[in-house]
Amino acid sequence: MANERPVQRVAALMLAAGYSRRFGADKRRATLADGRSLLAASLALPCSMLEEIWLVLRPDESIAEMGLPASIKLVQHPLTAQGMGHSLAAGAEHLLAESNADVLAIFLADMPSIQRDSLETLIAHSSANTIVLPSYQGKRGHPVLFGRAFWPQLAALSGDAGAKPVLQQHPEAVRIVELDDPGVLQDIDTPADLSQF
Repeated sequence: MANERPVQRVAALMLAAGYSRRFGADKRRATLADGRSLLAASLALPCSMLEEIWLVLRPDESIAEMGLPASIKLVQHPLTAQGMGHSLAAGAEHLLAESNADVLAIFLADMPSIQRDSLETLIAHSSANTIVLPSYQGKRGHPVLFGRAFWPQLAALSGDAGAKPVLQQHPEAVRIVELDDPGVLQDIDTPADLSQF
C-alpha cells in the first residue's frame, strides 16, 4: 500500500541558503496565493511525509525567523553563500554525523509543486546503494535521492555544480524514474515564474 512506510529511513535535506539573484529579492519569503511563503510551501511535502527534515540556511538566519516548524533541523556553514555544492556538503556532513537514515532526499527551496505520489515512487526505488533521479518528459528534476553510500562524497563537494560530480562518478548506481509530474521540474526563479504559479 502506498502509505506504508518503506523499510529504509529517508531524511530530507532542503537547500535554502541561496541569494535569489535572478529573483531580485529574497524569493524564499515571497508569498504564494494561499498565504504561505515559497520556502514553507516547498517544505510542506517533505514535512508531511518524512520524520527527519534538515534545512540549509544562510549563516545569520534562524528557523523561527523564517516562520518554520521548530522540528526542522538547521544546517549552517560560512561557505554556503559560495554555492550549492557547499550547502550540499554542509548538509551531508551533518547527516553523516547525526542521522541514522539510509537515504537522503535533496529538495530545493523554490520547488513547491512536487506531488506526494512522486515522492512515494522515488522512495520506493531508493536504497542505501542507489541514486534515484526523477524525470518528466525525459528531463531530470528534483528531489534527487542519494543512498548513504554516497554521503561521504556529497560531504566533500564545493562550488556551485551541486551533486553532478557524484552522479558522474557512479553511473551504475543511478536509477532514473519517469514520473507524470511537471512539478519535479518547476522551480520559481523570477517574479514572472511566481505569478504563473
